[in-house]
Amino acid sequence: MMDRILDIIDRSRTFLISSHERLDGDAVGSELALYGLLRQTGKEADVYNQDATPENYRFLPGSQVIRQELPADCASRYDAAFIVDCSDLSRVGRGSEKIARIGTLVNIDHHISNSMFSEFSYVDPRASSTGELIYRLISRMGCSVTRDIATNLYAAILTDTGGFHYGTTGRETLIAAGNLVGWGADPQEISENIYENNPLAKIRLLSKALDTLTFDLDGRFGYMVVWQKDMQAVGAVPEHTEGFVDLPRSISGVEVSALFSEQHNGPFKVSFRSKGEVNVERVARAFDGGGHRNASACRIQGDFETVYSRVLDVIRDGI
Repeated sequence: MMDRILDIIDRSRTFLISSHERLDGDAVGSELALYGLLRQTGKEADVYNQDATPENYRFLPGSQVIRQELPADCASRYDAAFIVDCSDLSRVGRGSEKIARIGTLVNIDHHISNSMFSEFSYVDPRASSTGELIYRLISRMGCSVTRDIATNLYAAILTDTGGFHYGTTGRETLIAAGNLVGWGADPQEISENIYENNPLAKIRLLSKALDTLTFDLDGRFGYMVVWQKDMQAVGAVPEHTEGFVDLPRSISGVEVSALFSEQHNGPFKVSFRSKGEVNVERVARAFDGGGHRNASACRIQGDFETVYSRVLDVIRDGI
């Protein structure tokens, strides 16, 4: 499949690059690395996301080029579109129908729940991140890697491996990270910008979320809740909840953690994390979500008590 993708790059002139709503570091870093690669090889490219780039990723080289509106002539303007880190085209959100009309779609992803929505799907659930797959693509092309591309790919891999401590962090992951540092990525600068540059509103929201910290299933399941009223009280936005779900998992004895985030339009977004062999992708899939064995998410309609009860029933069967 990689050779077919390289052929698409070779014979096409104009590209659109996009990823999922509620952006994370792997999505933004992978998009911008691919954008840099295409521009370096003389191609025309645009990056489109439904949502604004989270504050802690705006330092990434090229982030200023990301657009939040698609051109009216989307289908005819672009020869091909790359959809990265996105398990299904619908997860692009607003604009997915326009993108679907582009002649060639390339799907690059590492989620086990990927729907293989394109004929050209390069999907490897064993990879640590989509950034690692873009790294493989660039390595196969034999292109020189600029400092900007290296920085974006390092950020992508760093964030989706949880700082290189998730189970998907393998030998190839660490070799890739080492090479990216050799090409100019600065681990300290990248880590400080992503993890040590939090807005005060995020910390205040975290304080309120920690007040909801609760345990069930004899301490094996820990969860927190983020309420809309608390977000409004501290001036937070949805992106500020990134990383919250990891905190209950860090507690001794907890095998599965969840973050229940109340949404404006009614449903709860539920993020899951797990340790070891506990498969939370199965939990998310029960509610039409998806992700990875140890990290997944879904949306569930209903009041909190109903949503929690349904989630607990599925988790109880899995641990």
